[in-house]
Amino acid sequence: MSRVAAIGEQGRVQGFALAGAEVCPATTPEEVRAAWLDLAQDVGVVILTPAASQALEDVGSGDRLTVVMPA
Repeated sequence: MSRVAAIGEQGRVQGFALAGAEVCPATTPEEVRAAWLDLAQDVGVVILTPAASQALEDVGSGDRLTVVMPA
């Protein structure tokens, strides 16, 4: 079974922990990329803040489904 993760500014992603998502607070593009690379193999859905999505524009999502939060 796949898990869900959320990457981005802490204030925007921390609530997803209540639903069982793996929360990866990241503010800078480097932190976002590091969080992306550190995701476990069983993470199938990644919720991104708009800033996190921008930081990952040049990175392919592979088999993961990505969803960008509204601004």
